[in-house]
Amino acid sequence: MTAAPARMRAALRSRRLAVTARLAIGLGVLVAVIATVGTGPLVHGILSVDARSIAAALALTAIATAAAAWRWCVIANRVGVDLTWRIAFGKYYQSQFLNTVIPGGVVGDVHRAVGDGLTAADIACSARAVVLDRTVGQAVQVCLSLAVFAVVGTQFQGYLASAVVIGLGLVAIGLAVVAASSARARGVMLREARQIREALGSARASVQVVLASLVVIACHMGTFAVATATVGVTVTPAGMLVLALVVLLGASIPLNVGGWGPREGVAGWAFAVAGLGAAAGVAASTLFGVLTVVSVLPGAVAMVAFAARRRRAEHTEPAERTERTEPTASLSPRELETTP
Repeated sequence: MTAAPARMRAALRSRRLAVTARLAIGLGVLVAVIATVGTGPLVHGILSVDARSIAAALALTAIATAAAAWRWCVIANRVGVDLTWRIAFGKYYQSQFLNTVIPGGVVGDVHRAVGDGLTAADIACSARAVVLDRTVGQAVQVCLSLAVFAVVGTQFQGYLASAVVIGLGLVAIGLAVVAASSARARGVMLREARQIREALGSARASVQVVLASLVVIACHMGTFAVATATVGVTVTPAGMLVLALVVLLGASIPLNVGGWGPREGVAGWAFAVAGLGAAAGVAASTLFGVLTVVSVLPGAVAMVAFAARRRRAEHTEPAERTERTEPTASLSPRELETTP
């Protein structure tokens, strides 16, 4: 009788089950979108790709990646992880590529945290830096969206405000439950809070990470604006600002398949609310997804470069050890005794 509940608890804690559930929900949303608007908007979005839109997406993504790498460096160095911007730039590109091509959307970040942690011999600090990097980016995006919606996007303000209140409420309840569960959990939470304060406690660091996040968001919004114009949808600048932020919020929902699913659903709904039609939103979001995939392809090059660098290092280290030991091996016992 006790085996079944134990198996159920183990299944609920299974990472495989969580990933499968997220993928199933993402696919379900995508199927629902297709059932609502048909396949025409998706096909239109895919066929609208041209050289100019690809060039714009590559340039904007390069700028966004440079800013995100800077933000990661600021946070990582403050929590004790030695990270240069040049290495962070390549690893961030690699992370984005993995997040895009592997279902789940977090594999690249895990790879970034573990890989940098192994290099720094401190996986815990490296993982903390990556989590803070992503969390700060999302927090700035939500705050910016609330500010913009309060001025020019009042039709969406109520939805976002409700989502933020519900999300923060769930987080607060979860933290309260964990804190009440044990003294050890409270100790871990206090330690993490101190680490966050160290990472973002100074005014200079806070300004740097916020500015970097704003640059990242602006570049992603620019890519969506390019996609919208390319599929033939005309939107006012104020309307584009609002719609791009709504779609980016939808894209950040962690229930997608390589970014697809909720993003298209939210885009169709947002464009319909704005009076542009759900089909236009789905077409723009589809092209945005295609451009996103193309724009992170330099991450594959970075991944190959890092792999080649590791192989060279692995081959060089044994050779260096051999060179250091060969002279000693050639000495006679008497020479060894007199050698300092």
